Amino acid sequence: MQIADYLEYALLHPSTSERNIIDLCADAQTHNYKFINIHTSYLTLAKQLLKNTNIKICTPVGFPLGATTSEVKVYEAEKARQLGANEIDMVINQGLLKSKNYVSVLKDITDVKLAIGNTPLKVIIEISELNKNEIIRICEICLDANIDYIKTSSGFSKNGATLSTVKIIRKTVRNHIKIAAFDGIEDYETALKYIEAGADRIGVNYGVQLVGKTRAKKNSKIFKQYIKTFKEEDVLETKHFSDNI
Repeated sequence: MQIADYLEYALLHPSTSERNIIDLCADAQTHNYKFINIHTSYLTLAKQLLKNTNIKICTPVGFPLGATTSEVKVYEAEKARQLGANEIDMVINQGLLKSKNYVSVLKDITDVKLAIGNTPLKVIIEISELNKNEIIRICEICLDANIDYIKTSSGFSKNGATLSTVKIIRKTVRNHIKIAAFDGIEDYETALKYIEAGADRIGVNYGVQLVGKTRAKKNSKIFKQYIKTFKEEDVLETKHFSDNI
């Protein structure tokens, strides 16, 4: 198994610059990334930089809180697809879920799914804000909406993915929906545990310089461990990463 095939590199910090996007796209080509995740405002730049490659670009809508109207999410999703996004991530409206307004939650997701057609839709459920019953219920709603992925976290809440939640999601959706585990996965061995638990995609924050001193230390460990693993597997060259950590 090549761990690189599971990794989605996210660069969604509010201070992300054009230079950061250029560096991400350069690394993506050098190290054979399969997926990157960036804001809509940089889609045109990224598409130009990644033309003639097979690298897929994911873009979030209703991000990071999910509290915008469905119409706004639909507009964002349609615009992102027009600009070249290969996948759309949308954040659920947690308030509607906690209000038990399940019809509105389903409509919110379905409206975006219908608007983007065959473009894969990942629904961010923000597990740190939900209890077990709410997680099961939103998974059932996602099954009804016929989405492509359930994503555990936005990266902007208090906690990220947990193994127990990934197992709950997998048990609920079985093989009908894929799972993207995002945030809080800090080393190669942990990533493997998530894959074994049922995750189909592992989200990794790209770049240690954008996320603060404490988080940077964590992320440096992540990338150093990935570098070591990649070197052992001869998956990629690591000099560029090493120079930047």
